[in-house]
Amino acid sequence: MTLSHIRNWIFDLDNTLYRADVDFFSQIDKKMTAYISRYLALQPTEARMVQKEYLAEYGTSLSGMMAVHGMDPTEFLDYVHDVDLSMLRPDPELRNQIKALPGRKFIFTNGSKGHARNVASHLNLFDLFDGSFGIEDGDYVPKPKRSPYIKFCDIFDIDPETAIFFEDGVRNLEVPKHMGMATVLVTSDADWSDEPEITRPAGLTTKADFVDHITDDLPGFLAKANPL
Repeated sequence: MTLSHIRNWIFDLDNTLYRADVDFFSQIDKKMTAYISRYLALQPTEARMVQKEYLAEYGTSLSGMMAVHGMDPTEFLDYVHDVDLSMLRPDPELRNQIKALPGRKFIFTNGSKGHARNVASHLNLFDLFDGSFGIEDGDYVPKPKRSPYIKFCDIFDIDPETAIFFEDGVRNLEVPKHMGMATVLVTSDADWSDEPEITRPAGLTTKADFVDHITDDLPGFLAKANPL
């Protein structure tokens, strides 16, 4: 593994900086269903169908609700990110490996900046990052759309050729790869069979030509990548 040229280490948040199989994100998923059900006056089963349709088409359920129904995002984000963090346990080895990486480190999430701060702080990681980029920073345009990646690089003055992107969602790696970044798909034993195929972490294929590396052990991967 040759990553000696990397000076910008970019990490997705949910299901990447913690393992997806701890089943933390299901809390957020259920709260999204509840909010959409109430907002659109739909039964929960119907609301969940809308939620997943928008996720597949727009990149996030929030973006679909904004585009189709003109929903204000602030209350939605506050509601869905008000979750119990206790099941997430800090990983001292992950902290050590991120801290030792040469160059700058960033969080880039389709969640809010407040959510990134809350989760990464709970994981005892937030102080290691040089910046975080939330959905509001990209004007509520989510990954995998191209524009938030461009804006992220502009804000933090990042040359994509010196960057590597870590993600649990396959389709979110295509744009950074085409921009010149190295890409890492972070996998787990989580069951995504109830998700739309296009939005599953391995729904497209883990052998996509825009995926450079695959790991189910982020601390171990970083240990091998770290030249120190």
